[in-house]
Amino acid sequence: MRKAALHNLGCKVNAYESEAMQELLEENGYEIVPFGESADVYVINTCTVTNMADRKSRQMIHKARKLNPDAAVVAAGCYVQTRGGEADDGIDIMIGNNRKKDLILILEEYFQQQDVKKQGTLLEAGRVKSGSGTAGNVGRREVYEALADIGKSCGYEELSLSRQAEHTRAIVKVQDGCNQFCSYCIIPYARGRVRSRGLAEVEKEVRRLAENGYKEVVLTGIHLSSYGVDTGGSLLSLLRAVHQTEGILRIRLGSLEPGIITEEFAAELAALPKICPHFHLSLQSGCNATLKRMNRKYTAEEYEEKCGILRKTFVDPAITTDIIVGFPGETEEEFQESRAFIDRVNFYETHIFKYSKRQGTRAAEMEGQVPEPVKAERSGVLIAMGKQKRQEYEAKLIGRTVEVLVEEETMFGGERFLVGHTKEYVKVRRKYDENLTNQLINVEIQNRLQIMD
Repeated sequence: MRKAALHNLGCKVNAYESEAMQELLEENGYEIVPFGESADVYVINTCTVTNMADRKSRQMIHKARKLNPDAAVVAAGCYVQTRGGEADDGIDIMIGNNRKKDLILILEEYFQQQDVKKQGTLLEAGRVKSGSGTAGNVGRREVYEALADIGKSCGYEELSLSRQAEHTRAIVKVQDGCNQFCSYCIIPYARGRVRSRGLAEVEKEVRRLAENGYKEVVLTGIHLSSYGVDTGGSLLSLLRAVHQTEGILRIRLGSLEPGIITEEFAAELAALPKICPHFHLSLQSGCNATLKRMNRKYTAEEYEEKCGILRKTFVDPAITTDIIVGFPGETEEEFQESRAFIDRVNFYETHIFKYSKRQGTRAAEMEGQVPEPVKAERSGVLIAMGKQKRQEYEAKLIGRTVEVLVEEETMFGGERFLVGHTKEYVKVRRKYDENLTNQLINVEIQNRLQIMD
């Protein structure tokens, strides 16, 4: 039995795909071992969203090679997809996006090639499904390539899961690709155009997860708001279908674009009681001039209006967002405009990122690149404000009784507690009285110590 180890980098979509590849390996007789151990196959699901992500991807590839020089090192996903077939030393197999479903077939072909070479026979390398893979040379290492032309129209890559590392909450990928082309983002080039998963396939997977005991699903994609634009469907039709699944008690949404939020959309969501009032709306900047340079498709005023719609429709929803500081051309005045906007909107959580130049994007070539010390200072200001806003939101829970999905038991101060999340994704604990893992319970928040970071 061959041993395989996997390491994931990047977003929830990548995490889903890594677990799906692990399930494929297990179903085909591989023993899964921790990434730090010796294995016959190492699969690194790479990320390329920033130059730092590229560096981390390379580091994990080289780590795998050192762990076992004779192993098959597989680099999959966004990093290799954007490199156009140019492999790093240390890679044996490159698998691009929309080819991860072929992992087992690719490994079988690869090992067949290695066996033949050991016998001294040459074999034309790289044939996977009518020659869709190729072999190339990097230094003295022959590299097997399985890269789709992601820029052309292609169907949704069907990967699925029946279980995940978490035991109460499951991620379900429903969409891939992005058509937005924000000026700082490489993802449309790594993931291709919008592709939606078939509604029947989503329903089948959610039912299977429910049968395996999962109570909550998180619907995610590269650009979730675009679900259905290529198939004539819609995100609402998907949500209605998932909502009917027996056994699923909560539905959580991944990141949404502000444009999808309308009075009608919010009302439809509110009519589905399993929908969690936890909304991640991408912002990136509260300054209109910066948003325009980013090629975002809304103004700060429009964004604030969308938050108002959600707050009018739901009782104290948790609205979270992403912010980029130090985007090219961001002056002190623009930063202060953005800071004031973020302060006014009162997010539950703000995820702050210092702008990182990504080669291959328009922003990388823009004038007015902001010095790192300035980025760090601005980031610190927003992180401190975000921490305060989070505490203010959580303080409002004191004295309330909230519904919690219990995820685990833990020890704190010598006492045993049940720990889980509210529908707003606030992590809380309650003293242990019996094993209630994977059950919904009511918790009275009596003090701040019950709310966890």
